[in-house]
Amino acid sequence: MEAPSWISNCNIFHFRRPVSSAAVMLGMGFTFATAFDLASVAQSTEREPRFEDFFSGQLEGLNDTTSKLDAFVASVAKHRASKPYAAPVKIKNDKNAKTYDDYRKMVFNRERGRWRGEPNGFEVHALPMGWLFDHGISVASVDAQGMRPLQFTAEDFLLNGKEPTTQNSGQPKTNQTPPEEVPISGFRINGHLNNLDKSDEIIVFQGASYFRALARGQTYGLSGRGLAIATGSSKGEEFPEFQSFWIEKPAADAKSFVIHALLDSPSTTGAYRFDVTPGVETVVNVSAKLFPRKEMKEFGLAPLTSMNVLSPLTPGRIKDFRPRVHDSQALAIWNSNGERIWRPLANPRALQISSFMGGSPKGFGLIQRVRKFDSYQDLEARYEKRPSVWIEPKSDLFKDGAVVLVEIPAEQEWHDNIVAYWQPKQPLEPGKSYDFSYSMHWASDTPPGEDDQGLRVWATRLGAAHNGKDDALRFVIDYQGPAEGGDVEKLPEGVARASKGAVEDVAVQRNPETGGVRASFVFNPQGAESSELRLDLKGERQFSNETWLYRWTRSD
Repeated sequence: MEAPSWISNCNIFHFRRPVSSAAVMLGMGFTFATAFDLASVAQSTEREPRFEDFFSGQLEGLNDTTSKLDAFVASVAKHRASKPYAAPVKIKNDKNAKTYDDYRKMVFNRERGRWRGEPNGFEVHALPMGWLFDHGISVASVDAQGMRPLQFTAEDFLLNGKEPTTQNSGQPKTNQTPPEEVPISGFRINGHLNNLDKSDEIIVFQGASYFRALARGQTYGLSGRGLAIATGSSKGEEFPEFQSFWIEKPAADAKSFVIHALLDSPSTTGAYRFDVTPGVETVVNVSAKLFPRKEMKEFGLAPLTSMNVLSPLTPGRIKDFRPRVHDSQALAIWNSNGERIWRPLANPRALQISSFMGGSPKGFGLIQRVRKFDSYQDLEARYEKRPSVWIEPKSDLFKDGAVVLVEIPAEQEWHDNIVAYWQPKQPLEPGKSYDFSYSMHWASDTPPGEDDQGLRVWATRLGAAHNGKDDALRFVIDYQGPAEGGDVEKLPEGVARASKGAVEDVAVQRNPETGGVRASFVFNPQGAESSELRLDLKGERQFSNETWLYRWTRSD
């Protein structure tokens, strides 16, 4: 059964370290006191910086809400980094849902969305506690007049489509008491994404540092994360947490909105800002500042988490009526030298980690390129509508390092088993701060290049070669034609290579069904347990074709 809209059916595997209830007071329970100037705030080591330190009066260089919040959240993150990490405390409530089926019965009442009725159409909806989510977060709305905590009660939620029973149920208004505030596990922001008559989900934050966004016509799929630490490590992964959020209340005519977040973990703290512009392509501009508590060697910036359980590369591995079960089809990379790489994702039988060096990339992302229902045959999950996410680096921390791909064995589609991120070459040192920024493009495919005419990989298939050699395999790669759908004028030459084993029978032919070409080759492992495969299509055209890469393992 498909998970409800605020939960990814493929995020369960990683929801192990939700946010700390200790952070609730940061946004919800300020004691307003005499304002401090920025210098005194920076010098203070006895107490954590407060909201009013930055919003009472005008501070030099901080003349708008965004810059003030940037400075405030960074100041809190820096202060916390100087203190020992406080482990999260679970919020226990016997009334909270214990199972997924019970949790999905509790939904936010759309009629009670915060900001509902504003001209810009944006609304804030809360997500309840329960099931996997037993740590609360704080959320506040901020504008030029100050901060207003967004508080919620049981009356804001519906149970099985009806208002739940509370202490005021059945009581006349004259006898009712103020409803009791309840903690929340996350939130989403809705708006007029698909049409003006309905408030659609745009972005959701829930669990650790996970978040997901949608572009027009899409359904939830892969997730972004604030930071990845020790992913795939034998020591165990660390899951940083967004503990508190401050949302800038959009102006009446706003087409975008801004979210600030405080991140904390044993290794680091962080101040984050998300500038979100929804549309046919939803763009999330991320800027962050990290304050490490300890040296960090195994970490990833701009991490993406997804699922790929079944594809034409895993024939017979999993018995399913559907030909494909995946949120993402491939890792795509656009190197600084202009080369475009397409690396199909795998569901391996053992953990595998791949690094793609190449200087400062122009971008990378997890892509869902096949967009036809017939390719998936799932009426509920609708995998053909899942987003692709393209990361566009904007800062120096992306100049020297590698794109890392982690592929984890998985037998069920509700387990995330794909992670991709940027790993800087140099470790982060404690006592210093590190700024980085990037843009996330939630769209349908990779962005166009300088030439929008190169061939792009459409599908990869694998099967026995039937050439008399028992373990020989035939790989078939279909390429789309030029962007405008025209036929390829002249067939390129296929050049295939393998790090181990042998490649033979390389062939390229026209594919009249796609207007592109089909390339194929036979791979003979010759006893190898694994091999890195590469296929280039070279021709006289000046436009660059995607380079196909794949790691074959004997368990495939």
